[in-house]
Amino acid sequence: PMRATTDLYDDFEETCETCSVQFRDFGGRKRFFGRIRTVRCFHDNVLFRQLLNEPGEGGVIVVDGGGSTAIALMGDMLAARGRDNGWAGVIINGAIRDSAEIAGIDIGVKALGVNPAKSEKKGEGETDVELEFGGVTFRPGEWAYCDEDGILLSPEKIE
Repeated sequence: PMRATTDLYDDFEETCETCSVQFRDFGGRKRFFGRIRTVRCFHDNVLFRQLLNEPGEGGVIVVDGGGSTAIALMGDMLAARGRDNGWAGVIINGAIRDSAEIAGIDIGVKALGVNPAKSEKKGEGETDVELEFGGVTFRPGEWAYCDEDGILLSPEKIE
């Protein structure tokens, strides 16, 4: 099992960073970690959906939705798809929907909040780019460690 982010921080604080955004935990898995993939999209989840369809290999998808909670970038069907394809979890700088169902799905889901409105489907955005929010930079290929105390980022895998 993954060690607590507090313990990891205490042991690796010289090389780690923490995200200041106060995300809420929605998924059935509260502690998760993995190699980062990223998506930048605003009110449009087509690229995020495509990434969830790829083999996750225990990774974590970080989605920068611009901090908007006006629409949901993920619902229960996408959360289940992420679980089925081997993703450890997702961090969404935006909103989700179907939160009651997502609570029963074995995947980590951190998001800002909820909204019943579904996203647009234009395919706009970027994948595998550096994202900045919460005072840190999420870089594809680096590592995210998530639990009830927040998000810790490391350039390398740590135990």
